[in-house]
Amino acid sequence: MTEKIVVKNLSKVFGDDPDQALEMIRKGKTKDEVLAETGQTIGVQSVNFSVEEGEVFVVMGLSGSGKSTLVRMLNRLIEASEGEIRFDGQDMRGADAATLRKLRLEKIAMVFQHFALFPHKSVLENVEYGLKVARVPAAERRERALEALRKVGLAAWADRRPATLSGGMQQRVGLARGLAVDPEILLMDEPFSALDPLIRRDMQNELLELQRELRKTIVFITHDLDEALTLGDRIAIMKEGRFVQVGTAEEIVGNPADDYVAAFTQDVDRARVFDVASVMEPPEALELAETDAGAVRARLDELGRDALHLLRDGALAGLVTRRSLAQAAGGGGGPLEGAMVPEMPRARPGDVLRQVYDACSAGLPVAVCDEEERFVGVVTPEAVFELLAEDKNAPEEEDAPDGEEKAAEAAPALSA
Repeated sequence: MTEKIVVKNLSKVFGDDPDQALEMIRKGKTKDEVLAETGQTIGVQSVNFSVEEGEVFVVMGLSGSGKSTLVRMLNRLIEASEGEIRFDGQDMRGADAATLRKLRLEKIAMVFQHFALFPHKSVLENVEYGLKVARVPAAERRERALEALRKVGLAAWADRRPATLSGGMQQRVGLARGLAVDPEILLMDEPFSALDPLIRRDMQNELLELQRELRKTIVFITHDLDEALTLGDRIAIMKEGRFVQVGTAEEIVGNPADDYVAAFTQDVDRARVFDVASVMEPPEALELAETDAGAVRARLDELGRDALHLLRDGALAGLVTRRSLAQAAGGGGGPLEGAMVPEMPRARPGDVLRQVYDACSAGLPVAVCDEEERFVGVVTPEAVFELLAEDKNAPEEEDAPDGEEKAAEAAPALSA
């Protein structure tokens, strides 16, 4: 993958003598000590990261953690005190005024929390604004603006004023304005935080749909961990101007770097974070035409499982359990067609565990197939419940038992 954004040792001091404050930090002083001794505030401190082309990189932190300062430094709305920012290898901090203006008009777009729409202009004119500043001819900018509005589902509202739109619709106008210039990089500073929860969720889903189509490089700022887990390919947890941990949702929830991150993630619904691939085991199956009940039982004993998949000419044909074998064959070693369980749960490697929870609750292993329907793995109930055992938010029937108890409950339904 290509690194689109590279940031090295980036810092920001709000005060009269940034070099003094940074030197104190390097000598081990805390932010509070620097503030008390110099009156200067450390906004961002020695941040390093890179963002790959087409990646959604989410920076998550509480109010005052430095995340909004960070994103504004990327396009130099706030000037950094120290460090390096490069887009496609180009030095942003060293760019002159003309180069910076060109980058902002053509390569980088920003979507703000409070929409920043012109109330006296129509929706279409708001979306056209960046193109007009870039001196795009009127007919072309109108068409590009209308296309951007179509992408966010607002073409029919082009001639309305922003005040006639709901908050969610206004935010979509802001997003369309960013998309109209066809930027390579989108900087999004808490764009959905002012919206009601249901509208916010809709906007998150809409952004994911657009990203599947457009594959922009996005730096997304939020104070909401659920939003970060929903949107981010990778997530940076920020505290007091520093990155505490950077990783995928699974890495952050499954292996928090310290107590601060652990406190954030302790109530996260792990079934929404971890995917099937995280608990998938190698595919185990026998060819239907080449085996019998006795051979299936022997293989089940070797694997220590209560169910096994069967193939017909290499393709998944069905699932047999110890109970179905006993009922169909009466304990003998006859044909297996009558022993196959009619319902065979399937999943994709990228499906989240919540999607297979019902099948696992019934005690059935899940066949994992790729996009070409090839059998690539199996997910056992025991593996799922073990991962979710400490999750307070796992889907419940009444109270979800822990992994061992749930597996024990499922076993009688599968065993002879």
